[in-house]
Amino acid sequence: MKARPCKPFSNTLVIAALSALLCSPFAQAGDALEHILKAKELRVAVPVDYPPYGYVGPDMVPQGLDIDVANLMANKLGVKLQLVPVTAPNRVAYIQSGKADFTISSLGKTAEREKVIDYSIAYSPFFDAVFGKAELPVKSMGDMAGKTVSVTRGSMQDKELTDMAPDAITKRFEDNNSSISAFLSGQTQMVAIGTTVAAALKQKNPNMDIALKVVLSNAPNYIGMNKDEPELRNKVNEIIRQAKADGTLDAISQKWLGAPAGDLPE
Repeated sequence: MKARPCKPFSNTLVIAALSALLCSPFAQAGDALEHILKAKELRVAVPVDYPPYGYVGPDMVPQGLDIDVANLMANKLGVKLQLVPVTAPNRVAYIQSGKADFTISSLGKTAEREKVIDYSIAYSPFFDAVFGKAELPVKSMGDMAGKTVSVTRGSMQDKELTDMAPDAITKRFEDNNSSISAFLSGQTQMVAIGTTVAAALKQKNPNMDIALKVVLSNAPNYIGMNKDEPELRNKVNEIIRQAKADGTLDAISQKWLGAPAGDLPE
């Protein structure tokens, strides 16, 4: 029996297949920045459930540190900003699937994530710290000697205090609320908590006298984006470096975290 010759593809089918390929997010590798500028729109995955980095305000509009940085990026690129709400589990998947151009969502750097995405340089701090009244003369670990500080038993802050400020008078409580209440009621001069907790306190009580005294640890945040996008990564890093140099990042951090961004790692 003679083999039946293959029927050639029609030009229409070939063109349709090529168009579908070119329009897929994976066909844009290396062209992400060009695509953003041509579309005149930047799609940024942001948190809306994690104050003060990103949350929905009383007017139902997203706000927070990450939202401000997203606006900064769009303004510097000269494009419209489209916020794409995400949660911690899907913030990386959204950039991999092409639903967002990159993610600004309090994203820390890990070896596992580095296998699938690229990072910008750091844009904001994420630290544990010791807070006290503004007038309290504490600027270093040594200054904490003999002073009382409340902390939640078994927390990371508890371990950090034990290791870094052994001469402080540490008073341990069973939960964050009790640790904070001890400070607010005057039982302790300071409290060791995460920056996010301190910022949330300040947001609810703008007149509260609580200021950062000593940083215990810092695990900064980075912008995540697809791999093989060097032009986009370089442009994002350029914007971050300029914002560091002119004080913009310090101002954003001060607004939401109550402390400047400081010396962020490259």
